[in-house]
Amino acid sequence: MTLEITRKEMRERTLDRFKHIKTCVLARELCMLIRANRVALSKKDANECCLFIAKLCREAGCDDPSELCNEAAKAVLGSEEEYLKLCTESCRKCSESRQPKRAGPERQAHYVA
Repeated sequence: MTLEITRKEMRERTLDRFKHIKTCVLARELCMLIRANRVALSKKDANECCLFIAKLCREAGCDDPSELCNEAAKAVLGSEEEYLKLCTESCRKCSESRQPKRAGPERQAHYVA
């Protein structure tokens, strides 16, 4: 019985972490890539990338950063200054770096059958 509960908890933690990585971590990495290389990208490139990042944020349930990314995607077509301001605000609101810590030891060894 205890082993089954442990597996369920481990499954939930693993799926939660998977969702976080496929949405929040990916969005954050893509955002940093676009910002760092914006000089090489066209406005249309940045617009499309920001829209994709906004979609990832929305999927993660982060509505404020998602809306700011959408606004940044529109702004990049007109004003780079406004785009950077919105992008900075979105990154500030991003909760990627504030993922809840797991209870228990930092690293656990798990038996994998």
